Amino acid sequence: MSTRTLPLLFINLGGEMLYILDQRLRAQNIPSDKAKKVMNDIITTMFNKKFLEELFKPQELYSKKALRTVFDRLAHASIMRLNQASMDKLYDLMTMAFKYQVLLCPRPKDILLVTFNHMDAIKDFVRDTPSILSQVDETYRQLLEIYTSLSGGEFQLIRQTLLIFFQDMHIRVSIFLKDKVQNSNGRFVLPTSGPVPYGTQTPGLIRMFSCSGEEIKRVQFRDGGNYTAALREGSFELFGDRVTKLGTNMYSVSRPVETHMSGTSKNSSQHTKVNTLPNPLAKEELNLLAKLMGGLEVQKPSHTDSGFRVNLFATDEEEEYVWVFFIHSSDKQANAELAKIMGEFTEAGDSSPSSSSKGDDLLAMMDGL
Repeated sequence: MSTRTLPLLFINLGGEMLYILDQRLRAQNIPSDKAKKVMNDIITTMFNKKFLEELFKPQELYSKKALRTVFDRLAHASIMRLNQASMDKLYDLMTMAFKYQVLLCPRPKDILLVTFNHMDAIKDFVRDTPSILSQVDETYRQLLEIYTSLSGGEFQLIRQTLLIFFQDMHIRVSIFLKDKVQNSNGRFVLPTSGPVPYGTQTPGLIRMFSCSGEEIKRVQFRDGGNYTAALREGSFELFGDRVTKLGTNMYSVSRPVETHMSGTSKNSSQHTKVNTLPNPLAKEELNLLAKLMGGLEVQKPSHTDSGFRVNLFATDEEEEYVWVFFIHSSDKQANAELAKIMGEFTEAGDSSPSSSSKGDDLLAMMDGL
């Protein structure tokens, strides 16, 4: 497996996560200053210098569990909090989107163009924040330095490593299902038409040569598709036209997004109207826990609150109370005390013995950010 795959996997998944969060923040009319803070905080953590130094070291891919933990912590690097169900769906959508992009890359090297599309969008998110912009520019520099000199074979190894990582993931996503690029079993439908890889010719012609290299015969055949030649190659420079749309924001047009595990109920929306009221016992338990942890009483969200709630997916009926517990309070002293105690819990949990696995150093570094 390629030891240069991890940075590309992390940056592309992170880019997809930011696309989703940006779309949901806009859809729910979150105040622009709060939405911007969420995005800036996550991007600041994502492109932290020491974090990226560890990330760009040649190394094998982390386990799926370790990588998921990295993105759990990254998603909660700001005042935003997600419950387990929403984080599961967010991660599923991120991974399936990037898997689709890797499958559709005409050439293995085009994975770098997909990465640059994500980087271009991330740079646009922080265009008004010079301090964060410099972090993103430094990552551009490292990508150009490390990856533009790689051979086609090395990029093929990176692509193969990514596909092995994704091969058991067959989560159905409504956007892909509606666009008919994914089957009901979660597997993608690959096109048999469209532009061919840059530098290649459209299929339909067989040329035969003699031992001396002289062309002696041509045979045409029906290619079974509608192929076109690539007009130009995407730019691998810091600025330029990437040509490919893979890695750009597919959520720019607002539409509902749901994810379903392959093999589960065909229409999970049937269950969304059952028991629509949040569990009152859960609310009381959170109230009690909050009081025990610093006198903070959970309040119902209101338009005058300093915090906000992002409901990523329509089926998260009880997410409200999880969000309220973490970010809805005007009492700064209670918030500080609660954060201190929660920090002690985190430290106590981290001190328990765990099996040594790839990604532990990176996760430890994220704790210190």
